Amino acid sequence: MKILITGATGLVGKEIVKLCHQQNISVNYLTTQKNKIVIQENYKGFYWNPQKTEIDFECFTDVTAIINLAGASISKRWTTSYKEQIILSRINSIKTLNVGLSKINSSSIKSIVSASAIGVYPNSVSNVYHENERLIDDSFLGEVVQAWEQEINMLFRYNIPIAVVRIGLVLSDKGGALPEIIKPINNYMGAFFGSGKQWQSWIHISDLAKLFLFAVENQLDGIYNGVAPNPVTNKMLTTKIAKVLDKPILLPNIPKFVMKTVLGEMAYLLFASQNVSCRKIEEEEFNFRYPDIDTALADILA
Repeated sequence: MKILITGATGLVGKEIVKLCHQQNISVNYLTTQKNKIVIQENYKGFYWNPQKTEIDFECFTDVTAIINLAGASISKRWTTSYKEQIILSRINSIKTLNVGLSKINSSSIKSIVSASAIGVYPNSVSNVYHENERLIDDSFLGEVVQAWEQEINMLFRYNIPIAVVRIGLVLSDKGGALPEIIKPINNYMGAFFGSGKQWQSWIHISDLAKLFLFAVENQLDGIYNGVAPNPVTNKMLTTKIAKVLDKPILLPNIPKFVMKTVLGEMAYLLFASQNVSCRKIEEEEFNFRYPDIDTALADILA
């Protein structure tokens, strides 16, 4: 098996590459930076420029599956220009893959798995969301995911099974949100955001990498939530991290207007509530190694 990965040098991409190599799966990857191209027996880089819809067609050689993770980080201040970059980086990546697939014989490709996000689900402290939910969050994130998934749908013309993984809060000590959550707690500045009742559907990064490969190997088709079975509230998450770190939570809850002053519109990420179910992927017999927050934090923060 050989997998073509976009976004292979990002947080999730690196974990998937590591898992691929542990299972003797070769990886081709696409990068926008020519100085990041390396050529090894089981790891080969190829240049692409999604802004110009340019791609090296050699990247598809002997590939049997594609994993798409490309997209600008949402964890930077949402200026007008950066919001455009967040959307276009996702759409243009899919468009460029589409162009590439249209120019080759794609019969050897048996699976496409693309990242998406649970930010598509409406903000709610009472609802539990499944993949068949039709309502879309009335926010920038809802707009991003809707446009992203519409573009992914353009790949159905190749008659290849396409799994869309809506990713939740990824827990890792190597990047993402968790190190940023830990910093204030470690410095005795930990606090809950707003009421602290907002749901945060999370997943351990190693389970997420395993889920992507599971979707490839089983040629899954359709939308799947990439979250662990037991979501937690913001208050629960903060409290449990503080307990593992043996730090008290001393400060009062932080109001939304304070964080909006600091972060601008991006503060929405801290207060949005999505209680998301992973029952569909479990029904495919996927097993989580870290199904609850205690085992996940114990592993990451050990």
